[in-house]
Amino acid sequence: MAAPVGGRGKRRRGGRLWRALRANPVSLVALVVLVLIVVAAVAAPQLAPFDPTAQSLRLRLRPPSWLPGGEPGHLLGTDALGRDMLSRVLYGARISILVGVLAVAIQTVIGVSIGLLAGYYGGAVDDVFMRLADVQQALPFLVLVVAVAAVVGPSLVNTVLILGLAGWVTYGRIVRGQVLALMQQDFVTASRALGGRDVRIMLRHLLPNLVAPITVVGTLTVSAMILVEASLSFLGLGVPPPTPTWGGMVADGRNYIVNAWWVTVFPGLAIFLTVLAINLVGDWLREALDPTLRSG
Repeated sequence: MAAPVGGRGKRRRGGRLWRALRANPVSLVALVVLVLIVVAAVAAPQLAPFDPTAQSLRLRLRPPSWLPGGEPGHLLGTDALGRDMLSRVLYGARISILVGVLAVAIQTVIGVSIGLLAGYYGGAVDDVFMRLADVQQALPFLVLVVAVAAVVGPSLVNTVLILGLAGWVTYGRIVRGQVLALMQQDFVTASRALGGRDVRIMLRHLLPNLVAPITVVGTLTVSAMILVEASLSFLGLGVPPPTPTWGGMVADGRNYIVNAWWVTVFPGLAIFLTVLAINLVGDWLREALDPTLRSG
């Protein structure tokens, strides 16, 4: 006996997503904005007018081209080293989205695996994993990440691994709770009675029924990881220069906020729009996939 997830269920889920999106124009706009940001990040080498690391002290702190004194061709102005802000914002999007997606992927693999094992086997396995989760949750996430990053040093790989390994607890607890509820369902009992192996039951019957909550949590967590990556880069513990990152760009412009506001405002605005768009899309997914939030 198979779990109650199949082709017809996937079509119904797709229909719910589309109906929820049509009924919520704000989420539709957010989805469009998010797609544009992702496309801009992927196509940064083609869209960026200049090399994001190329310096020109002759052009340092020039305002955007549409303001008095602006340098033609530099649509968003230049920073303290004469680097083009538009190019740096576009390339910074690649780092933020890459770190967010990869970190969430690592968190999902670890958290879902631990949640499945803890919920399915229970007993000592459950106790060990949940006490480990308790210990990790006792430490504030950002403090833990900053402390580890300060020890291992700044790099793209270290940032992804730190965020990925430190953020599995949410997934583990959610999946464990869902598995405990699913274990009481008839299709799991029938599969066990027919001699189904543990791995088959977890992968074939339990995991497909966890797609909705995992998708919602993963979407919302991407925005949190982007903010944490920006915080680390702001502190000099994330992706090191000269690689452009939004957090690093905000940090570079903090000493020029009065006379050269664009150095800080544009990367800060990029962070704001990206995180807001992801959160709105996540809310749409939650309302569409969570049966307790649907009215019909």
